[in-house]
Amino acid sequence: MSKNKHKKGKDTFPEMFTLPIIQYLTNNPNQSFNYKQIAFQLNIVDDYGKGQLAKLLAELVEKGQIKETDKGKFKISHQSHYYEGKMDITMSGKAYFICDELENDIHIPGRNLNHALHGDQVRVYSYHRQRSNTKREGDVVEILKRAKTEFVGTIQLQKNHAFVIPDDVRMYSDFFIPLKHVNQAKDGEKVVVKLTDWPANSKNPFGKILDVLGKPGDHNTEIHSILLEYGLPYKFPDGVEEEANEIAIEITADEIAKRRDMRKALTFTIDPKDAKDFDDAISFEKLPNGHYEIGIHIADVSHYVIPGTKLDKEAYNRATSVYLVDRVVPMLPEILSNNVCSLRPNEDKLTFSAVFEMNKKAEVIKQWFGRTIIHSDKRYAYEDAQVIIEKNEKSADTNSLEFAILELDALAKILRGKRVKAGAITFDKLEVRFELNTFNEPIQILFKHSKDANKLIEEFMLLANRKVAEFIGQKSIGVPSNKTFVYRIHDEPNVEKLAQLQQIIGKFGYKIDTRSTEKLAQSLNKLLEDIKDKPEENMIETLTIRSMAKAIYTTKNIGHYGLAFEYYTHFTSPIRRYPDVMVHRLLQHYLDGKKSPSMAVYEEQSKHSSEREGLATKAERDSIKYMQVKYMQNHLHEQFDGVVSGVTEWGIFVELTDNMCEGLVRTKEIKDDYYLYDEKQVALVGQATKNLIRLGDKVKVKVKHTDLEKKQLDFTLVD
Repeated sequence: MSKNKHKKGKDTFPEMFTLPIIQYLTNNPNQSFNYKQIAFQLNIVDDYGKGQLAKLLAELVEKGQIKETDKGKFKISHQSHYYEGKMDITMSGKAYFICDELENDIHIPGRNLNHALHGDQVRVYSYHRQRSNTKREGDVVEILKRAKTEFVGTIQLQKNHAFVIPDDVRMYSDFFIPLKHVNQAKDGEKVVVKLTDWPANSKNPFGKILDVLGKPGDHNTEIHSILLEYGLPYKFPDGVEEEANEIAIEITADEIAKRRDMRKALTFTIDPKDAKDFDDAISFEKLPNGHYEIGIHIADVSHYVIPGTKLDKEAYNRATSVYLVDRVVPMLPEILSNNVCSLRPNEDKLTFSAVFEMNKKAEVIKQWFGRTIIHSDKRYAYEDAQVIIEKNEKSADTNSLEFAILELDALAKILRGKRVKAGAITFDKLEVRFELNTFNEPIQILFKHSKDANKLIEEFMLLANRKVAEFIGQKSIGVPSNKTFVYRIHDEPNVEKLAQLQQIIGKFGYKIDTRSTEKLAQSLNKLLEDIKDKPEENMIETLTIRSMAKAIYTTKNIGHYGLAFEYYTHFTSPIRRYPDVMVHRLLQHYLDGKKSPSMAVYEEQSKHSSEREGLATKAERDSIKYMQVKYMQNHLHEQFDGVVSGVTEWGIFVELTDNMCEGLVRTKEIKDDYYLYDEKQVALVGQATKNLIRLGDKVKVKVKHTDLEKKQLDFTLVD
């Protein structure tokens, strides 16, 4: 064991020596040692240190980490265990250890974190909590892998050094920066700091400044801060865009000869009004037998992005495009995402297609998958297609775009009905959008509704995704093929979360039926229908989504509960999702008659893609929160109606009815009584009046304070 000369210091003693003691006794599990022997091993030679060691050993016995076998002799407790897993540090600063081997998370006291940070992979020594036979605590004994080493914060310059105060409240210590590593940052600027070292006896990690982002509150500074906080890039590394610009974009006769030529088929795209990357197009033809041939054509990104290139490595690292309120951070350079691969109208484009012959009952009679070349006749915005659907003026010309859209809309409604009947859950959650001026300031908050035109595209993309997954995943109906493939799976909801959901919605007079997965899906759909246009709609829909499992990518198929599909994948958006590129490559691999590749490789890539998707989602939410706070800066001291959307011991969160902005009313600032948090009721309880403030309560609040850097709103409760 390495030996450290002990220096006096009451604060550092337990942190420095708790873990070495445990490790030493664990390495000698059958022996007992007195405190002098342990002091010798730790090189503690002064009287103060020996006295502190005796106290520490008594504390460890009290906690159950070690036991006293004879007077003054100690050995490791057999109740203790080592586990490997991940750290979860909450916004309030509490730390937990999460491990698949354990039924419950383990609480890690702050003094036992051993410099572990949120998301880190760690090794933990677990023991029974003091005077408890069931509850366990733990000590972090080793950091196996840092979740991240780069952080965003604000620099504070001092005479001989600097500190960086992290933006992330879960980062519980400021960074110490030697002046030689300040990198010309000015006092008060937002910076990116890299963790370089964290000595055992140091309260603060050491770091160096990698990049200066700018002044806090500046729009680009804050947007870049959001991206970097989650390890998401805002620019491409050297060489990636250059490699993309060198790609041969001419479509040769030889390439066309390898593909099914569908340029004469009536083809169009339907996308958001401001979209620039068009992943998908639909072709439509009425056949002589009365059936329809419908092609779902997807940009053939895998033709241009070759494995092993800088372009492919960067696309994999990003794994997804990130959609912030004022910009898209693309997975692929613009030359590909908005130009070469984008299915723009009146241009020949290389595509990967799923082509179906369907009857008027929306049943698939025949299917074909393969590489194609198409020529889109028209680009529609969702609003344009919606006008055609609502007018419902069907042309006699079966080759017209209007006829195609109306027929496809009718088929989409049948497909949707079949999904719902099979148990699919129909979330139509409102999306928040912003109208921005030329200075990227929000002048209006808008809500994006999913209408028939959106659902038309959605249903045919779902059809293509499902049929591709079935084509690879099934040897025959109901029999898995065991071929390596990337699935998009969604597990059944957690029973405990459903019970919590029922408790909350019950006060509004709603209920869910959990007797079977079929009845649960039906009751969830009824709940979502019943809350439409009610003040509590967004809150209950959000809570319902949170009660669901998260959809992920994996090679291990268990089906998609939310969509009620036994087989499902992502095939339709390779411009913005790397798993779709993987699916295209695997599909072509099997169409070429090749053997199944290594499952382990694709499982690792799937896990990476799921993690990056999660980070992108968090960044997107933060950018919305940032813009909401920016919007509310112009509404200070104004009064709004709201709904209680969260209850904690330190306050209630209120979502404003008009614009869905959410802010905090602090418990100590509710003046009509002294309130305490009741965990069982998930409510604040007035100690004198017994008033309850609960989820879903309608309230009136005033905007008290806005903090753009922290992306926080503070409200005052009016009524």
